[in-house]
Amino acid sequence: MKKKLNKIAKDTNFFLKKYLKSQKKTELLKAMKYGLLPGGKKIRSKILVDVGKIFNINYNVLIQIGAAVECIHAYTLIHDDLPCMDNDDLRRGKPSTHKKFGESTAVLAGNSLLTLAFEILANKNLKISDNKKILLINYISNCSGHEGVAGGQYSDLKFENKTISLRKIKDMQFKKTGRLFSFCCVAPLITANKNYLINKFNKIGENIGLLFQISDDLIDYSGNSKIAGKKTRKDEAKGKATLISLLGYKNTIKYSNKLKQNIFNELAKYQNRSKNLRETIEFILSRTN
Repeated sequence: MKKKLNKIAKDTNFFLKKYLKSQKKTELLKAMKYGLLPGGKKIRSKILVDVGKIFNINYNVLIQIGAAVECIHAYTLIHDDLPCMDNDDLRRGKPSTHKKFGESTAVLAGNSLLTLAFEILANKNLKISDNKKILLINYISNCSGHEGVAGGQYSDLKFENKTISLRKIKDMQFKKTGRLFSFCCVAPLITANKNYLINKFNKIGENIGLLFQISDDLIDYSGNSKIAGKKTRKDEAKGKATLISLLGYKNTIKYSNKLKQNIFNELAKYQNRSKNLRETIEFILSRTN
């Protein structure tokens, strides 16, 4: 599993380095590279490749789409770490982008990575039709804005130190984390003209994202800061609305195992073709950082 994950991470980073090298040099590139390239397991790209394998999608096409996803993900992390958001000084075992370059530069670097994602998807070297590119850009835009990641982050901040229902916590986490995972599950279907499966795999992606967020929350609750590469026990200190705060630690683990089984049931018809995806889901639950 780790060998496969490392290959995808290496290939994605290679694409991103080459793409950034082709860009006109600006003062922001250094901060953009700092927040984008080092560290990170590229789990989202792995999910995208795993789903693509089910439908025999060209690997290089998936890597390029995954590179766009990683730009969006890096932008969200840079902004999440800002003092006006989650105020984190450490990310992936090193100073957060705003600690390294200053808050204003971090904001602009994050914004630039967001727009870079759309540029990558629109690029002539992505060997799919223009119509499919438009569909991908539209979908990832929806997943990233107020109906997705940004809206989820807003709710996350708004819910602090309040009693929040299970439905609202799940909705917040679906938006904040699940929507980008849903894009990774749907993008291969768009490229393969399997639009009739979009709703099914959108839901699978949202549930994988929820599982990932639960895993993150479990690491924060019981993990080691040095292993995690970031400060732990932050959620409890800030009064974050999580499934752990609502259900308790043991019940959250039970909930995550049930959620995993539901995802596996949805993937059962794809048998051996979904093996890599199921391995990645198991890895998500077992990770320590």
